[in-house]
Amino acid sequence: MKSLSLLLAATLALPACGPGAPPPLPAPEVTVARPLVRQITDWDEYTGRLAAVESVELRARVSGYLQSVHFQDGSLVKQGDLLFVIDPRPYQAALDEARAVLTRARVRLELAVNDLDRAQRLFAARAISEEELDARTKEKREADAALEAAQAAEKAAALSLEFTRIKAPISGRIGRRLVTVGNLVSGEGRESTLLTTLVSVDPIHVYFTADERSFLRYTRLAEQGIRPSSRTTANPVRLQLADETGFPHVGVMDFVDNVVDQATGTMQGRAVFPNPRGDLTPGLFGRVQLLGEGPYEALVVPDAAIGTDQAQRLVYVVGDDGIVKPRPVTLGRALGALRVVRDGLSPADRVVINGILRVRPGSKVTPVDGTIPEPADGAAAAVSR
Repeated sequence: MKSLSLLLAATLALPACGPGAPPPLPAPEVTVARPLVRQITDWDEYTGRLAAVESVELRARVSGYLQSVHFQDGSLVKQGDLLFVIDPRPYQAALDEARAVLTRARVRLELAVNDLDRAQRLFAARAISEEELDARTKEKREADAALEAAQAAEKAAALSLEFTRIKAPISGRIGRRLVTVGNLVSGEGRESTLLTTLVSVDPIHVYFTADERSFLRYTRLAEQGIRPSSRTTANPVRLQLADETGFPHVGVMDFVDNVVDQATGTMQGRAVFPNPRGDLTPGLFGRVQLLGEGPYEALVVPDAAIGTDQAQRLVYVVGDDGIVKPRPVTLGRALGALRVVRDGLSPADRVVINGILRVRPGSKVTPVDGTIPEPADGAAAAVSR
């Protein structure tokens, strides 16, 4: 009976020891790497609109018939270039008349001076009365006043003649002519005729608005000495047009408004950009990046290495014993395919960067060393606002 029991036990044990028994599963293989330590600059992103630094409406300052136009529509002009000529003949005639009146006034004054000198000598010799001396003095003063009036009239006539030649007050790009040759233009105050428009090209302004929260954050950073205020410092700004990649245009802040718009709750800012080729055209929209914070030292990991546990963001680190541990982290901003980690990670941690779906907290893995790709040249953390 005892022999039968031993035989039965041996028979039951055979399947467990036989050649068909499955081997134990190996630890899953994952790729690990230490986080990159890099200097990071945060950029806040806004939508901006380009505007000319100087914009002029060219209007007639005297009335008359338009005689000639001296520019091509849409061309670049320099300050002082001749643009329009209004028929100068009536104003030349008025200037000639004013000069004749001025000459007559000078002759009259010369005669009055001579008469006064003679009267003063005669009065000293008691040859004329005091009343006659007073009359000669009065004539001299009237002649002085007449000369001043004639000089003012001559200057006004010369100025009106000068206004018949309309020149560019600034350098820039001119618009289309709004009046053609032969038309009568008016130079009378508010009814003066608009001839064309002219905008400066280089440099150019970009206007954008920031919400109240961003404005207050900039204020607090300035108070803490972390980031200077754009009111007092030309903080860097970058610009991207609709058809561009990256932010190739670099400018600086030059204005922050003095009030928050009550209707929108935003604060307007302005940046200035060099525009030597004239590619940046007033009226275009673009994406603007304003210096937010930094540079500061931060750890960087791939965005794909970040997991979620309910509302908590975490990464998985592998210890020397191959055991996986979850590590809650505080994330910063995106850096292309990478992510800034502000807190919760150390430079010595080995982070799972590939195979995150094969790991479980407390499980054992086979780590394989990998590398985290470097951020693109000039890349910096940016967030749209």
